[in-house]
Amino acid sequence: MNKQLRDFLNYLLNERKYSVRTIESYQNDIEIFYSFLLQEDVKSDDVDGVVIRNFISMLRDRGNTVRSCKRRIVALNQYYKYLVKTDQLASNPFEFYTSPRIEKKLPEVLYQDQIEKLFIENRKRTDELMLRDEAILELLYYTGVRASELINIKLTDINYRARFIRILGKGNKERLVPFTKECGETIDRYIKECRPLFTKKTSQISMFLFLNAQGKPLSLRGLEYILDSIEKRVGEELHLHPHVLRHSFATHLLERGANLREIQELLGHESLNTTQIYTHVSEEEMKFTYENSFPRAKKK
Repeated sequence: MNKQLRDFLNYLLNERKYSVRTIESYQNDIEIFYSFLLQEDVKSDDVDGVVIRNFISMLRDRGNTVRSCKRRIVALNQYYKYLVKTDQLASNPFEFYTSPRIEKKLPEVLYQDQIEKLFIENRKRTDELMLRDEAILELLYYTGVRASELINIKLTDINYRARFIRILGKGNKERLVPFTKECGETIDRYIKECRPLFTKKTSQISMFLFLNAQGKPLSLRGLEYILDSIEKRVGEELHLHPHVLRHSFATHLLERGANLREIQELLGHESLNTTQIYTHVSEEEMKFTYENSFPRAKKK
């Protein structure tokens, strides 16, 4: 690693207060670019629009997505901006470069009958993990919380009387998310009947609601593994993922008359524009239903 890059990473850590994970991502993106420059025999201060376009072409040839390419350009723009700011370069070649446009995809959503079948099939299980998995499914769907928010719920965050959970969202912003009576009963059963099976396997006391089989707090990868296991056990191919249940929660609320502002608050979106994608999901659902139900719309 050269001195310029090392100083930039220290700047991100100490002055910009970036997370270690973000810094590692920036380092990886910049080192890939340096490797490309070395291969092309181009000096760092000779980078121009042609070099950048060739770099993007190389990334695409290697199978990088448009989103991934855009992220790398953002990292390089920040890096070169820093070099200009510290008088190590005269100009930033990425400043006026237009990043590849990302095609917006509608989020995956499960139909309500698929959700019902998922719950019904999961409750047929007789293994000791069923209650924990049921509580996870209900919280993800009935509250629409993010995966990172779910695994960080603590026992003290749950108010059974008011049926609210205190959620710490992005930017350390707190919000109160309601849950159903059924969901509360499932959580209570999990805590009393299932969670002790995990806590007795470790001497450490954990206040986190969801634990893994070793009694440790659940990780994001662990949560994804659990959802994948649920899908296999119930025999349904649903591409089950925390975001699928979150998207389904928001879409089903919209279809039942909830307004976008309410959904925005429940999801913890900072901008209403982020929430508006669910109106397009509902439009797609309406179009699908029309074309498959209305006699004159069916293809002959």
